[in-house]
Amino acid sequence: MKLIVVEKNEAGQRLDKLLMKLLGKAPKSFIYKMLRKKNITLNGKKAEGSEKTQVNDEIRLFLSEETIQNFSQAVTVVPIKQELSVIYEDSEILIINKPAGLLSQKAEKEDISLVEHVQAYLLESGQLTEEQLITFKPGICNRLDRNTSGLVVAGKTLAGLQVMSELFRERKLDKYYICIVKGVIKEAKRITGYLAKDERTNKVTITQKPGPNQSPIQTEYIPINLSTGFTLLKVKLITGKTHQIRAHLSSIGHPILGDTKYGDEALNAKFKRSHRLNHQLLHAYELTFPELGGAFAHLSTKTVKAEPEELFLKIQESLFVS
Repeated sequence: MKLIVVEKNEAGQRLDKLLMKLLGKAPKSFIYKMLRKKNITLNGKKAEGSEKTQVNDEIRLFLSEETIQNFSQAVTVVPIKQELSVIYEDSEILIINKPAGLLSQKAEKEDISLVEHVQAYLLESGQLTEEQLITFKPGICNRLDRNTSGLVVAGKTLAGLQVMSELFRERKLDKYYICIVKGVIKEAKRITGYLAKDERTNKVTITQKPGPNQSPIQTEYIPINLSTGFTLLKVKLITGKTHQIRAHLSSIGHPILGDTKYGDEALNAKFKRSHRLNHQLLHAYELTFPELGGAFAHLSTKTVKAEPEELFLKIQESLFVS
């Protein structure tokens, strides 16, 4: 017999869903059969599987060690040497300064993304065990393009993941970016448009008039510094769509330096030669939380900032006078 005591990151889900994680290789029919025959019980009683689990619930598996071992899902932990740049951490969340070039989430099975980095960090620091990883996988709550650097929030716990993901989904967090664009912008402005995404090419187009399969967008910017031919911008996303900042700024004649998808090819080639620049100079540098309660009250109105990478700062210094 094996006893499983439900922990906080496992609570709140259906019993059958939790069992399918614990016995990941077992057919659903086997799990329901074991429940019917009381070979799997919840708090010493027969269960149907639809029950919502709670913290400290006791699940007993009256199965042989061999059966449990054969049906248990192995956890693959990828060893990662690169150190995470952690900007803020508490018991519920991590805020990371993601480097350009790192995927936020896997695109292919063999990819190593920020999610794997977060899980490796929590395992290495003793905040998570491989066994716990079977039933709860910490993850990220917002995504940045692979070649965009900056702040990403990760949930260390189920509550952290759920609460932060909801804040991003409902656009209650203020997000600010900095970028270097071609051309001189002298005034702050909020620009609007309509965005359509081509799934085949993973590229978006911006128009000023609505059309089929388009979403309305709004982007706000403030010039921070000017030079001959370039502007350092502070950008706030009012809406948040795929490649919105990059495509929207490009559509008004101010592409981001280094952007190979929406940028100026000749200008990008020049900076690739002079600075080995091969990604857009777009950095998510500031997050401000709204008023929050309960376990997250300490984050109310908190602002977190992250410096851009060395190459961004080097090019910024070469183009602008402080």
